[in-house]
Amino acid sequence: MYSRRKFLGTLGLPAAASMMATTFNPASIPGYFEMLANKSGTPDQIAQDEDFWHEIQQAFTVDRSLVNLNNGGVSPAPAIVQQAMKAHLDYMNQAPVYTMWRILQPQAEGVRQRLAREFGASAEEIALTRNASEGLQICQNGFDFEPGDEVLTTTQDYGRMINTFKQRERRDGIVLKQFSIPIPAEDPDEIVRLFEANITPKTKAILMCHIINITGQILPVKGVVQMARKRGIPVIVDGAHSFAHFAFKQEDLDCDYFATSLHKWLLAPIGTGMLYVRKNKIKDLWPMQAATEARDEDIRKFEEIGTHPEANQIAISEALTFHQGIGAENKEARLRYLRDYWANRLLEHDRIYLNTSQDPRFSCCIGNVGIRGIDTSLVGKYMWDEHRIIITPIKHKEFEGARVTANVYTTIEELERFCDAMEYLANNGLPAKYLPAD
Repeated sequence: MYSRRKFLGTLGLPAAASMMATTFNPASIPGYFEMLANKSGTPDQIAQDEDFWHEIQQAFTVDRSLVNLNNGGVSPAPAIVQQAMKAHLDYMNQAPVYTMWRILQPQAEGVRQRLAREFGASAEEIALTRNASEGLQICQNGFDFEPGDEVLTTTQDYGRMINTFKQRERRDGIVLKQFSIPIPAEDPDEIVRLFEANITPKTKAILMCHIINITGQILPVKGVVQMARKRGIPVIVDGAHSFAHFAFKQEDLDCDYFATSLHKWLLAPIGTGMLYVRKNKIKDLWPMQAATEARDEDIRKFEEIGTHPEANQIAISEALTFHQGIGAENKEARLRYLRDYWANRLLEHDRIYLNTSQDPRFSCCIGNVGIRGIDTSLVGKYMWDEHRIIITPIKHKEFEGARVTANVYTTIEELERFCDAMEYLANNGLPAKYLPAD
């Protein structure tokens, strides 16, 4: 149930000394606070309450002349987050050696504590990063590997992370092994078996997605982690798209290493991320940039990147307040409802296919859709040129289709515009100007 007390209790959490030095008042910006606090119902009921989500939509400053269905890349932050970040930035620039280093920087510890509570971990296991890639590369480059050691991942993992291991192939002589998984995959035991079947005596680490960015496939992280742990193999979990997307805690994964971006589904300032490393694993993982020996067992050694602005990190608190105000379960239900809204309509057409399971155990808001006989890249071009709709064409060696990622600010009318355009293509094909010349 959505609780007034629960939501109102979050409002005082992000208060900070810098805020008191400005005129910024978080509670004065969105007129929907009281509406949110008084809303009740099950997550599925709230997911379909368009009056409720209309108020949420008003919290954003997005350009409604276009339809942004690539929120999986980076999402806009609500106005409350933007204003908090700007207020912190203004305060920081009054005298950065004092306001940034002495006032704002210590406040990052409060952000660390709030993220830890949301993830279900200790604050001493949470590092503040700039994105998921940074956190994952800390792990990928932080292990000591010998020439001939193998690292294992799927063919659908994120390209930047695959390239990180390929660089270690060139630099250190390790071997990257990849294997395919079904599209979509609806048998978690099969996925665990596939990981297990590709392990050899030389396997020294596994990289896996919590949710695959190109298909929206949720993988059985806990099953893989526990299988690999019995063999002494660490598992690095790419949670770039999972945190604040659907509800879970660290104990649901049982992982030792997890990295995510906060500027996707948490709606935090661009350039914010989080790395989790289990406390007893910190010492044996090298930081990407040098830290003193005294910090060998300190999670903060992974934050040693030199001078950096604190405004973005401190404003994560406003994003957490916004997220918690909606409620993780309510948000998950709405995001899945939005995906199913466009997917169910489009699947009524014989030419349209979905590369994503609609089983709620295996997917949420990310969906991958295609039209038989039409190049996905041209679908993406048509959508933008003719309708100002942004989707993400994916042409993988094993499949193709467009990734579609709505978010809580997305309206039903915008999804209908997308569906209308897709149905036009399915019925009529591409206009002649998009076809190759004879």
